[in-house]
Amino acid sequence: MNRLQLISLLFAASCCCVAAEQARFDNYRVHQVRIETEEQLQVLQYLEEHPDGYIFWDSPVQTNMELELVVPPHKYSDFEELTTKLNIKTRLRIENFQEVIDNERPNKGRRSTFGWDDYYSTAEIYAWLDDMVGRHSSILSSTTYGKSFENRDLKAVKLSHKANNPGIFIEANIHAREWISSATATWLLNELLTSSDPAVVDLARNYDWYFIMVANPDGLEFSRNSNRMWRKTRQPSSVLCTGTDPNRNFDYFWRTGGASTIACSDTFSGPAPFSEPETRAMADYYATIADRINVQFSFHSFGQYLLTPFGFTNAPLPANQADLQQIAAKTVDAIRATHGTQYTFGNSAQLLYVTSGSTNDYFMGVHGTKLAYTFEFRDDGAHGFALPADQIVPNSQETLNGLIAFLAEAKSLGYL
Repeated sequence: MNRLQLISLLFAASCCCVAAEQARFDNYRVHQVRIETEEQLQVLQYLEEHPDGYIFWDSPVQTNMELELVVPPHKYSDFEELTTKLNIKTRLRIENFQEVIDNERPNKGRRSTFGWDDYYSTAEIYAWLDDMVGRHSSILSSTTYGKSFENRDLKAVKLSHKANNPGIFIEANIHAREWISSATATWLLNELLTSSDPAVVDLARNYDWYFIMVANPDGLEFSRNSNRMWRKTRQPSSVLCTGTDPNRNFDYFWRTGGASTIACSDTFSGPAPFSEPETRAMADYYATIADRINVQFSFHSFGQYLLTPFGFTNAPLPANQADLQQIAAKTVDAIRATHGTQYTFGNSAQLLYVTSGSTNDYFMGVHGTKLAYTFEFRDDGAHGFALPADQIVPNSQETLNGLIAFLAEAKSLGYL
C-alpha cells in the first residue's frame, strides 16, 4: 500500500467515525466579533484556515463587518489573549452552545404526524410533499430535477391554479444547518393549499409557486445526524476536507470575493463553478422555468435581514435598485407588524459583506429575474442556527405577511 492509499484509508476511517458519532458543543461559547482593521482581518483569516477547534459562522472577508465565532473550551484563554492584543471588539452571545442545541427540539420523539412544532428529515419532508401532491393533484405537482452527490432526490413542487400566472420561486435549506428555512417553506406551502384567509387565497390562486424545500439534502442529513453546524454539501473537496458552500458555487462572478479558496472553509467556493451536482441541477431546472419567474427568494438564517443583489460587488447596483429597496421596506414593515420582529434591509454587499457565486446573483445576473431577495430569518443571535422549534410558526406567520405586502408593492410598481 502506497502513502496516498494509506492516507485515503485513514481519512475514510476517520470520516466513518465522525459520521457515526454526533458532534457535541458542550461549553462552546459563541462570540460576536467586530473586524475593524486589516491586521484583525488577516489574523482572523489565518485562524479560519487553521481553526484548531474554532468554528466561523461567517467567513472574515473584509473590514467593517461582524461575524459569529464559536470558541471551544480549550481556546478560552487564547481567544481572550488574541482579542486583547489586537483590540478586537467582542460580545458574548451564547455561553454554552450545546444547551441551545439540546433545547432546539423539545418535541423530538413525541410527534405522530408532520407539523410545525419540530424539524424534519429530508425523507419526512418528501413524504409530506408526496402526500400533499396526492391530496391536491389538480393544482400541485412534483418534479425530481436531479440527484445529490449521495444519490438523494432533488425535488421541486409547483402550485398552480391557472395558466399564465406570475411565477414565484423559493429555494430553502441550501445551507444544511439552516433548518428554519425548509420548515418555513413547508408551512407556507401548507397555508397556500389550505388557508381560507382571502389574502392567502389570492396569493395561491393568482401566482404560480415553485418550491425547492431542501436544496442540499446530503448536508441537511449530516447536520441532523453528525454535526449540527454542518453548512456545505458532502462531496469530498480534497484529501482531508468535504463539501462546498453551494451558495458560493453558482457561475456568476464566481469566486470574485467573499468566497474561500480553502477546501476546509465553510465558504469554500468549490474547485469550479457548478462543481456540485446540487447546484448544477438547480441551475438547469431554473433555466427551464426562468421565463415564467417574476420573483426569486432564497430562504436562509440567521440575522433578520432582507437582502438584495448584487453580493459580489456593492457597485454597480441593479438598475432597479430603488424599486428593490422600496419593496423591501414594505415587506419588513409587515414583518414587524406581525410579531414585532425587526428586520434590516438593503443591498447584501453594502449591508453585510461581499459574497460571490450566490443564487440571487446568478438568477438575476444570468436569467434577468427582476426581483431576487434573500431572507435571513430569526433570530438576531441568541440561538443562532439552532432556532427553537416553537419559533417555526411565528417566523412563518411574519414571513407570510411580509410576502403579502411584498407582492402588493411589486404589483403596484408593475412587476407582476
